[in-house]
Amino acid sequence: MTKDRGLSIHFNDGSKVTFSFPKQITHDELVAGRLDKLMEKKALVVEADGALMVIPFSNIKYMQLYAAPQKLPDYVIKDATVDAAMDA
Repeated sequence: MTKDRGLSIHFNDGSKVTFSFPKQITHDELVAGRLDKLMEKKALVVEADGALMVIPFSNIKYMQLYAAPQKLPDYVIKDATVDAAMDA
């Protein structure tokens, strides 16, 4: 599979980790449910390079996922532009 998706996690301490991975959901209509399920959890779990990483959401300042799915939940602000860096 091609690694056409990415995730950058910015931590509260100023550090950052970036992952690349193949598309996880084949139907964009399922994104809203998967996002809601993820946000109910206490940690983000990523399998990377043969290891399982468990990252508590309490340690995360914000996450950037790309490329954004074509269909997003109705509560997502769409077509925004970043005018100032969040890390400042």
